[in-house]
Amino acid sequence: MSSRPKAPLATNPIIDLRNVVKTYAGPQSFTALRGLDLRVSTGELLAVVGKSGSGKSTLLNLIAGIDRPTTGEVHVAGARVHELDENELAAWRGRHVGVVFQFFQLLPTLTIAENVMLPMDLAGHGKPARRHPRALSLLDSVGISDQADKLPSALSGGQQQRAAIARALANDPPLIVADEPTGNLDSATADAVLALLAGLAAAGRTVVLISHEREVAAIADRTITLADGAIVDEKRRADAATAREERAHA
Repeated sequence: MSSRPKAPLATNPIIDLRNVVKTYAGPQSFTALRGLDLRVSTGELLAVVGKSGSGKSTLLNLIAGIDRPTTGEVHVAGARVHELDENELAAWRGRHVGVVFQFFQLLPTLTIAENVMLPMDLAGHGKPARRHPRALSLLDSVGISDQADKLPSALSGGQQQRAAIARALANDPPLIVADEPTGNLDSATADAVLALLAGLAAAGRTVVLISHEREVAAIADRTITLADGAIVDEKRRADAATAREERAHA
C-alpha cells in the first residue's frame, strides 16, 4: 500500500477513489488502472472517455462494486466498497447504484415491466403491490409505458435502452453508471438516450457515463480522458458549477 499523502476530498463527494490499482492476473498479467485518484461530487454528470483498453469499463466496474481493486480504496455512496463481502456488495449495489449497459441486459423471457420490477423484487424495495405501478411510472418517464407488456425482442434498440434506464432507476439509487449506453444505437436514438441521462443529472442524481465518443462532453459537467489506466486529461464545462447549483435549488 502506498504511503503517499491522500488528496483532498471534492465538495460533497459521492465517489472517492484513492490510489486505485487494478491488475488482472493470468499468463500475461495486465494492469488496467494505475494509481488512479478520482472524486465525483453529488449531482455531477461525469463523462469518462478514452480508447478501447484505456480502463474505462474497469473504472465503472469498481465504482459499481462489480469488481474489486487490487490495491487502493473505493468509497462510494457512503460505503467502503473495497471492504464489503459479496453479500454486502449485492445489498449495497441494489440500493445505491443503477447500472446501464451497452447491450441492455434485459431478461428475454420477462416483459419490459417485469424487467423493471426485478431489481425491486431482489432488493425488497417497497411494498410488493406498489412495484408494478412504480415500473409503469418509470417506463412512462422514459417514454415507453406503452411497451410495458411486451418482451424485449419486440422493442427497438432505443426502446430497450430506455427500458434499461428505467430498470436502473427502479430502487431510486443516488448514482447511475452507464457503460457505453449509446454504442449500439443510431445517432438520433443515441442523442435521445444521452438527453435522458442528462435529465437524470438535472434532477439531482449523480451520473457517470463511460463512452468512446467525445461528443458526450457536450452534456457533461466534467470530462476525464483515460489512457493506459491513468487520467491524462480533465476538462470542466465553464457553466458546470452554475448548472449543478441550479439543480440543487430547483
